[in-house]
Amino acid sequence: MKKFINEFKEFAMKGNVVDMAVGVIIGAAFGKIVTSLVNDIIMPAIGMLTGGINFSDYKWVIQEGVKNGEEIVTPEVAITWGAFVQTIFDFLIIAFCIFVAIKFINKLKRQPAPEPEAPAAPAEPTEEVKLLTEIRDLLSKK
Repeated sequence: MKKFINEFKEFAMKGNVVDMAVGVIIGAAFGKIVTSLVNDIIMPAIGMLTGGINFSDYKWVIQEGVKNGEEIVTPEVAITWGAFVQTIFDFLIIAFCIFVAIKFINKLKRQPAPEPEAPAAPAEPTEEVKLLTEIRDLLSKK
């Protein structure tokens, strides 16, 4: 059992798993932001353009609900196609935002890094060094 737990720990602590977990968390937060953008900004504008229509309220009632006073005896059965349209708008906007973010990240990656300055040419050896080199070469020939 201890070996199993150690293997699981090793798997869970790999960089890819941790990166994926962070991505899922950020994606969920990003999804909430985009959902708010759609619900609070875009859909009211679309509703205004379409004469005050709120898509989330649209539905196709298959069977009417039955009430006995205030008590619901049989709930309504309906296809809420307006909520589906709202979800499609959410998806398209999220996909567009992710596309723009990835395009921006790729643009940053493609920018060439500044080239490092070329190293300065080595300095000419001094006269003493030249003379010592000649002496060394002469001694090695003997």
